[in-house]
Amino acid sequence: MTIDMSAVQELLDKEAIRSLVSRYCNAADRHDHEKMRSLYWEDAIDDHGAMFNGPAMEFIDILPQIQAPMEVLHHNATSMNIAVEGDIAEGEIYLLALHKVQEADRSYDVLVGGRFFDRYSKRDGVWKYQHHAIVADWSFVNEPSHVTLSHPFLAGAHIGRPGPDDPSYRFFKLLHRGA
Repeated sequence: MTIDMSAVQELLDKEAIRSLVSRYCNAADRHDHEKMRSLYWEDAIDDHGAMFNGPAMEFIDILPQIQAPMEVLHHNATSMNIAVEGDIAEGEIYLLALHKVQEADRSYDVLVGGRFFDRYSKRDGVWKYQHHAIVADWSFVNEPSHVTLSHPFLAGAHIGRPGPDDPSYRFFKLLHRGA
């Protein structure tokens, strides 16, 4: 049996990109801006529509103020359509993203069904985002918020939260937090 090394390399590259997408979701949900910064090339573009479209590092600089009112962020990447050609790749990544927002005078939930339109590049053997764009296909809004973490069903449960106080930062040793 002959092993097609180009097919093996394509599988390795696609798995590295799937891992990149998963780390992006984790960094967004935990408000881990140091980790988020490590996922993009310095010259990368981030396109969040009217919210921001420009250099990814500038987007990450303003993320703390964007995420400040978000008590819960929960990104779920689902179908991943990835094409690789050498050291470049493209991905159409389907996602569901829940946002629970608490502002001074109101609270609301926004569940977005959408896609990431991504371009990735591999430099020195490492895949990172070259261009990351968000496309919304639908949204579901509750105002006021219907998300609650105080229901008796959750009594005694570990509760996730943005930042280094999330239980994952104490639990995991192999899944690196931060950069």
